[in-house]
Amino acid sequence: MGTFPAHLSFPPFLLEIDVKYAGIGPIAVHLPERVETNADLQEENPGWNMDLIGSKTGIQQRHIAAPDECSSDLGVRAAEKLFAEHDIDPATIDFVLFCTQTPDYALPTSSCLIQQRLGLRTDVGALDFNLGCSGYVYGLSIADGIIRSGSAKRILFIAAETYTKLIHPSDRSLRTIFGDGGTATLIEPCDEPSMWGFKYGTDGTGADTLIASETGFRSADQEIQPRHRRRWPSQLYMDGPSLINFTVGKIPPLVDNILAEASLSKEQVDYYLFHQATFKMLEQLQIALQIEPEKLPIRLEMIGNTVSCTLPILIDNLRRTKELKPEMTNLLVGFGVGLSWAGCVWQDHLGNG
Repeated sequence: MGTFPAHLSFPPFLLEIDVKYAGIGPIAVHLPERVETNADLQEENPGWNMDLIGSKTGIQQRHIAAPDECSSDLGVRAAEKLFAEHDIDPATIDFVLFCTQTPDYALPTSSCLIQQRLGLRTDVGALDFNLGCSGYVYGLSIADGIIRSGSAKRILFIAAETYTKLIHPSDRSLRTIFGDGGTATLIEPCDEPSMWGFKYGTDGTGADTLIASETGFRSADQEIQPRHRRRWPSQLYMDGPSLINFTVGKIPPLVDNILAEASLSKEQVDYYLFHQATFKMLEQLQIALQIEPEKLPIRLEMIGNTVSCTLPILIDNLRRTKELKPEMTNLLVGFGVGLSWAGCVWQDHLGNG
């Protein structure tokens, strides 16, 4: 207490708080019922070379939200599955974090709607935050701070996206990549650090590389314009080559910084768990980082790029296949739209939760 002015006094319970750390508990995934395969796209668009596209993206099918199905619907279904499969009492949830770039409304926040639909207590915290591919790592950092503060013990962290609602059916560059999905992660206290060394990056000069410029309140003559001429009439625009260049330029230094601060070598990392963008992008990172392919798992073939959902889906997959062990040291890294990137070291202490 020596760093505080002597005249300040604190309630006794503050002096007795046993600081806890956030851990990634059980995860549930909900994907929309409709599945769109590369064969479906080939039949609909005979001029598309789906064999070539599939070899580059690594994606063979995607799940597509129904017209009346929103991100909160996918998130609620994932949360209900989480509660049911892991015998979690909703009354024990203290805080809701909701990461999405496709909310139900501009206002109110979707996390408030989720609180009501799940029947959670009214004294819970609820927060939306708008981040895409880096959002899961950011959310873990937020949850870790909340739990370390002692203001919440159990956090329901939902990530859900319906990017496909922004994509025109004729858009070959986007329709072959993005899928919809929802995930729910229970963030619980740990006695020892489970994730640490958080590092972040932001570069708004790249906002025009992945943007839905006609979906906000800015007037048309003030909107950020895509850096190249639009080839398809989607609300969403993506400059794939520029995003690959950004990723290969920024993520290796981020990894180096995280490892240096944690006093780890690349060889001491068991898994590099990266945002599942496309096979080509992840392959480029694997080569740039000079790591073995088996250390950078790729699991997007049957679901596509689900934006903020890719990391929890990847973790859930590796847990189900028993490939993740509590003693393993892993890196979690998200990167993309913003431009935004973030990463941390993670050990799966609660993997059997």
